[in-house]
Amino acid sequence: MRKRIIAGNWKMNKTLTEAEELARAIKGRVKDNSVDVVLCPPYTNLSSVNEIVKDSVIGLGAQNIYWEDSGAYTGEVSADMIKTVGCEYVILGHSERRQYFGETDETINKKLKKALE
Repeated sequence: MRKRIIAGNWKMNKTLTEAEELARAIKGRVKDNSVDVVLCPPYTNLSSVNEIVKDSVIGLGAQNIYWEDSGAYTGEVSADMIKTVGCEYVILGHSERRQYFGETDETINKKLKKALE
């Protein structure tokens, strides 16, 4: 049987201070690894949240990536960028990304290939 994952997608919520407080509170309650617990804060908080959870059973994830490694893609974040701040997970294909940003099966497939790479 596959191990279950509980991922908290913080969406566009939490200032840096709020994110740090929430990460500490969650870390204080998650002690075992019977399920994978993953926090997915906004990009601006990834590095700080990583510092809080890095020596715990809690994983870190990003809310999205772009399929290119680098380039003139204002506002996008590469797989390497999220990896360097400690992310091991990424949310892809979220319904909100499809609804509000017009993501398609094709664009999500490109992102998935990049994430697996």
